[in-house]
Amino acid sequence: MQPSSIDEQALSPGQQFAAAFAAHGMAARVDFPVTITEQFPGFSRRPRIAMRSLFKVKKTTDAAASYWFETHPTRGASGVRDEQLRSEAGFEFHFGSVALSPITAWVQVPPPLLDHRDALASFLDFRLLVRLGTAENQGLALGRGGLFAAPGIRRLPPGPDAVTSLLSACNQVEQMGGSADGIVMNTTDYYRYLVPRADILAHLATLGIRIVRTRMVSAGTIIVGDFFAGATIFDSGRSCMAFGQPPEGTFAREGIAVRAEIQTALAIHLPTHFFVASLGEPGTPS
Repeated sequence: MQPSSIDEQALSPGQQFAAAFAAHGMAARVDFPVTITEQFPGFSRRPRIAMRSLFKVKKTTDAAASYWFETHPTRGASGVRDEQLRSEAGFEFHFGSVALSPITAWVQVPPPLLDHRDALASFLDFRLLVRLGTAENQGLALGRGGLFAAPGIRRLPPGPDAVTSLLSACNQVEQMGGSADGIVMNTTDYYRYLVPRADILAHLATLGIRIVRTRMVSAGTIIVGDFFAGATIFDSGRSCMAFGQPPEGTFAREGIAVRAEIQTALAIHLPTHFFVASLGEPGTPS
């Protein structure tokens, strides 16, 4: 497939690919020197944010990233001075590495759309990029290296009500020596519990706590943490868009498909500073 030489500063990702298709047909491929999930047009108009916005992002050209991390003390460890006053005094220090891996999304292109360059560009910008962002949210929350799978992240039982449970989780982060700066929650819980409480939303915003609404967290469950200090997304800073054959089960029927891909890895430095909390009433499933 032929790479595009279109000026990426002048055109959107969709416009670049539409131009590459006009020049190369079905062999079109565009390699971007940026992470195109950050270029979804909707981000410029509305305050809803993606999970990647909570973390610090470090560009890397390496296939794997090396990083430090801290954990709660192993069983039987004791005798650390001031541990009762400062929980982090007892944390144990470690070094690890994590491989960058692809995050991919696909769309099927209705054949007549290929004859309309502007419409094709808009379709890719508004549908393929948003699916790539959703795939990244899924990886950061539910993927093999995501927060739900990370060892050392503790679970909190529900409090007397959902708002109390949420605020208690924020407090737990500070008890570990951090500052809660992010909440990841299902849209159902956001509109059910927080939108009616403008006072709570205002206080959270004043504290610098940002909220990500995503379906990648089940209703009744939230992730609260010190995202900026506690983890890093290592990002290749490169993306691609190309025609291809999607994996079996991607679509209900055969068709022309375009994929977009980025390469990233999540390194969790402080699993001690993240909590998965239940919002349900005590004794009820969440």
